[in-house]
Amino acid sequence: MARVLIVEDEPRLAQLLADYLTHSRFQADQTASVREAERLVREGGYQAVLLDLMLPDGDGMELCKTIRRFSQVPILMITARVEEVDRLLGLEIGADDYICKPFSPREVVARVKAVLRRALATEQEPGSGLELDRHRFEAVYQSARVALTAIEFELLATLAKQPGRIWSRDQLMDVIYPDHRVVSDRTIDSHIRKLRRKLGEGLPGDHDWIGSVYGVGYRLQARPEDDPDADE
Repeated sequence: MARVLIVEDEPRLAQLLADYLTHSRFQADQTASVREAERLVREGGYQAVLLDLMLPDGDGMELCKTIRRFSQVPILMITARVEEVDRLLGLEIGADDYICKPFSPREVVARVKAVLRRALATEQEPGSGLELDRHRFEAVYQSARVALTAIEFELLATLAKQPGRIWSRDQLMDVIYPDHRVVSDRTIDSHIRKLRRKLGEGLPGDHDWIGSVYGVGYRLQARPEDDPDADE
């Protein structure tokens, strides 16, 4: 049974989410405290965190940044802030999804399930030399590991399915936002920028794993020694 931590200071809303998650066979724990939430996540055992931005003893964004220093547990932010700048900032600091109030509890459960579906198996992507560990949300190359957020992992997994293929921003948005919510191209660019930096800093060798094609989109650039179709 997957465990979900609900960090929400509105008791009725927190209980409503817990009831829906429990009905969907999740174990749901609740807290309204930033400090308590950090302690619980540090203790481990959670597969997802539902995090409200406005909390009595702190800020949800700061808590998200703190959690990202020691854990890659998927974080779904819940907030009444609907401006795109807040949406982009929330994703920049490591959130995996962003849910705006008011919302349907069924939608929240569906989002949690979508995040957890990404953590099913370890994959070896043909022609890229990369191993994608879905249990840990990590990219592995020559024994080096890079921790990714759930969205970064899904973007990389999509690009790695067909190294060299150019994926448009719209196609990538359809992959990471299957509910077809309205987001700007800047959101994809932000995720790609962070993903490219993590791969460049964390994997061996001087190689730009993700290439951009101006006005078109992005593609995974396999290292020549890993590409079976590369010229000898």
